[in-house]
Amino acid sequence: QVQLVESGGGLVQAGGSLSLSCTASGRTFSTKAMGWFRQALGKEREFVAAVNWSGDITYYADSVKGRFTISRDNAKNTVYLQINSLKPEDTAVYYCAASRSDGHRWYVPRTPVDFGSWGQGTQVTVSS
Repeated sequence: QVQLVESGGGLVQAGGSLSLSCTASGRTFSTKAMGWFRQALGKEREFVAAVNWSGDITYYADSVKGRFTISRDNAKNTVYLQINSLKPEDTAVYYCAASRSDGHRWYVPRTPVDFGSWGQGTQVTVSS
């Protein structure tokens, strides 16, 4: 398994930006698709964004398209989530996750069951 540690969360005003990072340990990071999910208080965990192992194919939830950008640096074992134009409804704990299996270039899972390793989460709070 891959061990994941998120960082970069915090308190920000609506309209602001944050940059989240997730650093992985282990030699298999570069073969895994990576994803970001979030869970607001009292709600189910939801998909935010995902990227394939090579970093050139991405998917986003409709609610974050145009505002969030996922990227990765395999040399640094790190995946990023740039969050712009934050809204109060973006308030949640943000988790990064690594796919259960290695995949071909087009493999970009988007459901929690397809991810086998999870970080501890980082809190993002957006004030209005």
